[in-house]
Amino acid sequence: MPTHSETRKLPYSAQQMYDLVADVAAYPKFLPWCAAARIRSVTPQADGSQIMAADLVISFKVFRERFGSRVTLWPDQKKIDTEYLDGPFRYMKSNWAFRDADGGCEVDFFVDFEFRNAVLQGIIGVVFNEAMQRIVRAFERRAADLYGTGA
Repeated sequence: MPTHSETRKLPYSAQQMYDLVADVAAYPKFLPWCAAARIRSVTPQADGSQIMAADLVISFKVFRERFGSRVTLWPDQKKIDTEYLDGPFRYMKSNWAFRDADGGCEVDFFVDFEFRNAVLQGIIGVVFNEAMQRIVRAFERRAADLYGTGA
């Protein structure tokens, strides 16, 4: 039900931003509400993509939930697609796309999800846009920490 979409221009290469977002195991180091991450498997595909099965633990106030997702990494196209497997959502999907541009890259981000728990859905509904902005800013700060102030 809640969706969020935005495009940001950042002073890093598309490859740097792709690598940062693809490093799911590092999410607990910098993402708000991400308490833990575990990569279950990474399977190369014939088309050059990789399928990653990953678990994240989200912790928000009194809620602490694990959810599994299938992450499709497209290194040649610099895209990342995520689909929900199991956990507290009715559904969840997100997409990232990275394109080199003058002075850095453009990052497209889209997420659409709904929690099974009506209370948690109600809480996140109130702060959804702020929460998504905090997550995007966390990726931007992580890029600055890893790569400095620009490409």
